[in-house]
Amino acid sequence: MDSKECVKIVVEGLQDKKANDIHIIDIREISTMGDYFIIADGSNRNQVQALSDSVEQVLSDAGVKLKNREGYANGGWILLDYYDIIIHIFSEEERSFYDLEHIWRDGKHIHVGDL
Repeated sequence: MDSKECVKIVVEGLQDKKANDIHIIDIREISTMGDYFIIADGSNRNQVQALSDSVEQVLSDAGVKLKNREGYANGGWILLDYYDIIIHIFSEEERSFYDLEHIWRDGKHIHVGDL
């Protein structure tokens, strides 16, 4: 499965749990770290963890292996590393503070509806 198909699955998993403000950034031309960043947030720790659980479940069902997970216990910023796709799930406060969209502004921003 290619990374763009994985992005679609991730977005569906996030939308299923009512993620806020999903952003997709194509970083292929500016980084060797991966192909895409997906950034979303939840309104509280429980929702942030539920978003992470949903993403992990839908990708596992699709046969995609998780490389690494960070921050789950805290629930303020969960990072899911799927090699070519890196998913950042924040609380609203943490997302505003770290402002990854600004840091990665040189990447190509993809609208969810354009997938």
